[in-house]
Amino acid sequence: MDDSSALARLDRRVAGCRACPRLVEWREEVARTKRAAFADWTYWGRPVPGFGPADARLVIVGLAPAAHGGNRTGRMFTGDRSGDVLYQALYDVGLASRPTSVSIDDGLELYGVRVTAPVHCAPPANKPTPGERDTCRPWLLQELKLLRPTLRAAVVLGAFGWQAALPAFAEAGWTVPRPRPAFAHGTRVALKAAGGSDTSAGSQASAASGGLDVFGCFHVSQRNTFTGRLTTEMLRDVLRTAADAAGLA
Repeated sequence: MDDSSALARLDRRVAGCRACPRLVEWREEVARTKRAAFADWTYWGRPVPGFGPADARLVIVGLAPAAHGGNRTGRMFTGDRSGDVLYQALYDVGLASRPTSVSIDDGLELYGVRVTAPVHCAPPANKPTPGERDTCRPWLLQELKLLRPTLRAAVVLGAFGWQAALPAFAEAGWTVPRPRPAFAHGTRVALKAAGGSDTSAGSQASAASGGLDVFGCFHVSQRNTFTGRLTTEMLRDVLRTAADAAGLA
């Protein structure tokens, strides 16, 4: 089975998960009651799998789908304000075919990039619990293992995603420093492939040895973008640097 088929099969398994009772109840309740603006939509109402090609060189790790975004459309960061900011920035730096992401069949393509999350169900108040994060982590781990042959960089959005992603990177075959690096916007950590040579010299050494350059970025939440904690230029800068590290620039 090729990587594309393996990833597609993983996505189908993710979409059928019912492991977290609180999240199952919430996502399905939202899908039934809907938001007035989307009354004519048939909500997805299930876990939302990752989005992007199986040979991605860059992965973007978020938090969880939005109740009336990904939980409605069935695609990560699609149909909500956070997605508006993220996909516009991806388009601006040449990593997406269009600047908007409104539905699962809108024709959007990502170039060498896959978007995923450590929690695949929409959580109440946009806050999954640490237990829900840990229960969902095996899906992220399996996804990273399938992407590993081509993956060379990662952008992790927010501290919650950072706390979930670093253990998953370690389990998927990269060596994470101890103590684990703290999250901060603009943080860059070069992980070496487990058993490989030191990649502290940066992205060229990391890429040559199958290592992974990991970048921290404030989450594209409305709170961060509306207050200016994360500006569009800050986001584009991180994406450009990560794309260069991944060999996509």
